[in-house]
This record gives sequence, structure tokens and C-alpha cells, in this order.
Amino acid sequence: MPTLKSILNKQYILASASPRRAGLLKQLGFKFVSVESKADEMEIPDNDPVHSVRHNSVLKSRTVASLFKKEIVIGADTVVVLENKIINKPKDLKHAEKILERLSGKKHIVFTGINVINTLNGKELFAYEKTGVQFRKLESEEISYYIKKHRPLDKAGAYGIQDDFGCLFIKKIEGDYYNIVGLPLVKLYESIKKII
Repeated sequence: MPTLKSILNKQYILASASPRRAGLLKQLGFKFVSVESKADEMEIPDNDPVHSVRHNSVLKSRTVASLFKKEIVIGADTVVVLENKIINKPKDLKHAEKILERLSGKKHIVFTGINVINTLNGKELFAYEKTGVQFRKLESEEISYYIKKHRPLDKAGAYGIQDDFGCLFIKKIEGDYYNIVGLPLVKLYESIKKII
């Protein structure tokens, strides 16, 4: 079983340009660099969220892992599911507005898949987390303000929970808060321990 010291002393590669995910790794005290995966994320036609986040997190991590020899590579992918349908990142501001209108007053599920690869020993592990999020009923003025003043286009479900006005949309959370931000930290830590 690896020690905490051995885990913290490893060099990590975050296969993402997400400032939110980078912020979470900094919070853990990990030494890492972000390397954006150039792999094209796919929208999986079968509407299975686990299949979708597995495919994309594996694709991102493997694409970046091919560039390294002794680091641990972390790939992640997040989707929102409402009424059994996957909602990805919005295509434009009008689409973001429609997504928030659909989420208003309803419960949705956030799925994040993580794939970790130890490029030194070749071990690889996929895991995922899911969190329930209940939105309060949103006013059209609140949605318009959010679309204009914040950045919904780079977020699954068109909202952020951690660093902007989007936190006021949420009435209740069931599960891991960090999963909604985009990186389930306990699941990630447990996965890393298994591949070192």
C-alpha cells in the first residue's frame, strides 16, 4: 500500500485545460502540469452516461499518456443527465439558455468519469462518480444574467457550482460536491493508490 508521502511525491499530468480541475489538484497539494488532450470528445449515441464518460476520459488520458514515461496521467469527463438524457456542453449561448430552462426546478445527475494511467508501470484504472443536483425554480432574469456575465459554454449542463453565480441555482446536492465541479477527489485518490 503506497504511503501518503509517496503519492504526493509523484509527478502528475492533468489531461485537461480546465481551470476548475487544476484548482482541485492544487487543493490536494499534487505536483502537476496541465496538458490539454487534442482528442475529439465524442457524444455517445446510446445515451448511457457511464459509457460516455468512460469513452472520453480514457481517450483523453491515453492520448496524453503516450507523451510521458514516468508520470501519472489523469483524464476526466463530465456529463449532466436530465430525465435519462445526456446534456453536454452547450453549443452556443442560446443553447445554454435552453439547457438552464430545462434544468430549472428539476433534479439532474452529474456523472464524472476519471481514467488514471501510471506511465511507469503501465497500470490503468477507470472509475466514475455520480451526484444528484436539485435546481430551484429559476427566473428568466437570472438565466439571462448568468448567460451574459459568466461562461456557460465550457461547462457540462451550462452552469458552474464553485466560482460564479451558478451556485445560487442549486437547492440541494446528494453526493460528492467535487464531482459537480468536475473531479471527484475521493474517487481519484483511491484510484491513484491502486495504480502506484
